[in-house]
Amino acid sequence: MSDFKQETKCIHSGYTPQKGEPCALPICQSTTFKYDTTDEMGQLFDLKADGYFYTRLQNPTNDAVAAKIADLEGGVAAILTSSGQAANFYAVFNICEAGDHVVAASTIYGGTFNLLAVTFKKLGIDCTFVDTDASAEEIASAFQPNTKALFAETIANPALVVLDIEKFAKVAHSHGVPLIVDNTFATPVNCRPFEWGADIVTHSTTKYMDGHAVQVGGAIVDSGNFDWEAYGHKYHGLTEPDESYHGVVYTKRFGKKAYITKATTQLMRDLGSIPSPMNCFLLNLGLETLPLRVERHCCNAQKVAEYLSAHEKVASVNFAGLPGDKYHDLAQKYMPKGTCGVISFELNGGREAAVRFMDSLKLATIATHVAASITMVLHPASHTHRQMNDEQLREAGVSPGMIRLSVGIENVDDIIADLAQALENA
Repeated sequence: MSDFKQETKCIHSGYTPQKGEPCALPICQSTTFKYDTTDEMGQLFDLKADGYFYTRLQNPTNDAVAAKIADLEGGVAAILTSSGQAANFYAVFNICEAGDHVVAASTIYGGTFNLLAVTFKKLGIDCTFVDTDASAEEIASAFQPNTKALFAETIANPALVVLDIEKFAKVAHSHGVPLIVDNTFATPVNCRPFEWGADIVTHSTTKYMDGHAVQVGGAIVDSGNFDWEAYGHKYHGLTEPDESYHGVVYTKRFGKKAYITKATTQLMRDLGSIPSPMNCFLLNLGLETLPLRVERHCCNAQKVAEYLSAHEKVASVNFAGLPGDKYHDLAQKYMPKGTCGVISFELNGGREAAVRFMDSLKLATIATHVAASITMVLHPASHTHRQMNDEQLREAGVSPGMIRLSVGIENVDDIIADLAQALENA
């Protein structure tokens, strides 16, 4: 499907029905798959044949949706996970082990920050956080001999910092490590990080890809561009025999698909963070309308951001679509069609005013979510980033009074009217 536009890929990639087959992606709601001989099954366990034998590893429904997302991002292969958190965990853990080190942008989602700063530390993997806006030299100074990856978000949640992908990619590659980019907010409709040097992309498919808040899921896509063999001493899990699979060497057997194959056969085998086929079916329905919804989200968000920036009770607005925004130029470079439907802003009255404002909303919903069809609002310092101290909040670009507003696809006049009446009470 590589010759088709994104709108067409969203509908047709991943599954091509043949004569007499269903037009809609079938739900293969089965844990197991039948074979006629023990040798046939044995070939699958030895990774010498393609096929399905247990859904914890692979399922036809799941694989079709993964193939669609890989095509949308321009990657060679993808794997779906049970959540965005699982995707980020697998993406890093697939190439890291105890004694290794990761460098990450500080302005990332609070749950991912905690994953890298706390949970990975318990596994013996350390992480150094760097300012996303730091110079290449400053970012490079955080690298250590045991650094295995550089991690960042295309559009940071909730600070809405826009990543200079080329800068981060050059630093990563100069140190012989891959750049992993969480592309959840931008989606491949607005940005394809591989075109700017990223090596691995992750998603919380729970957000815009689903778009209706009906399934939780994640995805990892590999560009196939990083040369694992060139740095085999670092990535021996990919370039040396895997004794748990009869000595297979992933880079030798699977080439550009080595990274995703290892994530499937090792991590999914042992940790099992799979999405259900039903969830993947629902995700696929969301993907079919992704370009339409993203366009509406961005259009509505632009109008809402312009309204808020002109309001006397609003101290500041973070939205790269505004010409005066700090990241406007970067957004124009990497995401000329639009960024996302999420806005963060602060009221003059700080935290207290934010609480009064949010409690006065009637149309918008207070929820720990973004990127659904409905407008949602959240107070990061009290909710998603609650585990951070004041210093960590500042590093993540989160102020005590910051409000995160996920603009939905309702009529924008209704959204603005709701904000206006709530601001009267702020």
